[in-house]
Amino acid sequence: MNNRMQLIVNGIFEARDAERLCFPATERNREAIAFVLEPLLPQAGLVLEIASGSGEHLCYLQQRFSSSHPDLRWRGSDPEPAHRASIAAWAKHFGLAAMAAPLELDAMAAHWPNLGEQPALLLCINMIHIAPWAATEGLFAHGAQLLLPGNLLVLYGPFREVGLPLSPSNQAFDNSLQERDPSWGLRCLGEVSSLAQHHGFELFGRWPMPANNLTVAFQRC
Repeated sequence: MNNRMQLIVNGIFEARDAERLCFPATERNREAIAFVLEPLLPQAGLVLEIASGSGEHLCYLQQRFSSSHPDLRWRGSDPEPAHRASIAAWAKHFGLAAMAAPLELDAMAAHWPNLGEQPALLLCINMIHIAPWAATEGLFAHGAQLLLPGNLLVLYGPFREVGLPLSPSNQAFDNSLQERDPSWGLRCLGEVSSLAQHHGFELFGRWPMPANNLTVAFQRC
């Protein structure tokens, strides 16, 4: 059993039924994420979420923006079978019949599945700190191939920033992540920005979020 699934077994994530997983943080942060995300959304095309986890954010955002962005389509992805099953179960629970099946996608993989189209936006919520650095490298490398100039890759989660001390809660969280896996941990935003620039992105915006998190958008040059 890998470490990401071990988090579920350890009770950090809760299950509502056999397939629909419930990650408690989702209900706490989804409104704030949607508020910042709304003006960044394209009017049409595909929003592909990388590492969708339970699928709760994905399904909430699909519902939230169905009226204001009727030509926008949302699709999830995750390397874990249990997570993909949860994404599909939440979509079924909310009657999101138009949502395509979640993709089996590992950000670290050399090859990503064929989408059949170029996404208009890539979204990644709470992934890069709960994965090896190679996942962030893969995210930007593949994102550079998938996104057209002007399109955005949007990240959400806790970060380290040069010159700013970590909050006690983020320091404790970072410590707990590295205890589970030394390759995990909060990423330095400067290092993420340098990686993004290397792959042809520029920083588009940075938004402070509740609970010492950030939303950060990078635009394909």
